[in-house]
Amino acid sequence: MIYEDDYEFEEQPAYVRDRQISGKSGGRSRDGGGRRRERAPRRRSGSQEVPESAKSARDLLGGILERMGVAPVEIDFIERDEGEYLEVNGPDLAALIGRRGNTLEALNHVFNNIINAGVRSNRRYYTIDAEGYRAHRAEQLKRLALATQERCVRDGAPQSLEPMLPSERKIVHLALANSDVVRTESEGEEPERRVVVFPL
Repeated sequence: MIYEDDYEFEEQPAYVRDRQISGKSGGRSRDGGGRRRERAPRRRSGSQEVPESAKSARDLLGGILERMGVAPVEIDFIERDEGEYLEVNGPDLAALIGRRGNTLEALNHVFNNIINAGVRSNRRYYTIDAEGYRAHRAEQLKRLALATQERCVRDGAPQSLEPMLPSERKIVHLALANSDVVRTESEGEEPERRVVVFPL
C-alpha cells in the first residue's frame, strides 16, 4: 500500500515523476499468438458488487481521474459502517492522495458536490479512498481518540489533538460520541482547526 508519507509527488525530480513505467499492460496480457487478451477483473478483498444506484457515481469518478491523468485505475465499491466507499486502486496513486491526504480530501468534496447538485432529498455521500489510505488513517485516528480519552481522564485536563482535515475530525468525534467520561469539540480556524477532548 502507498501512503502519502512514503512518497511526496511534488518533491520528485521531473525525470522521475513523469517517467513511463515499462511492463504495464493496462490490465491485458498477451496470448501465445502475440495478441492482447482481456484479463478478467479481480475482486479485491472487501470489495462488493457495485449496486445499480452507485454505478453512475463510479463512472463519474473514473472520468474525473482520467482527466486528472490518474490512470489506469480500478474503482471498487465497499460499504462500511461509516458509509459507502469508492476505493481507487492503481500503480501510482501518491499524487491522488497528496500531502497528508489533502488532494484526496479536496477531490472528495468536489465529487460529492457534483453528485448532489440540485438534489434536495435522498442525497448520497461517498468516501473516495486510494489504496486503503483513508481506511488506514481512520483506524489510526480511532486508536488516537481512545488513547486521548484515557489521557484526558487520567490527567483530568483537556487534550488538544493535531490539526486535522474535516473528515478526520469527524472520525474522532464519532469514536468518542458515546463516551460517558469525555466530550469533544472542534476549535480554531482552518487549516489549524483541531479536536479538543474535555473530561466530563
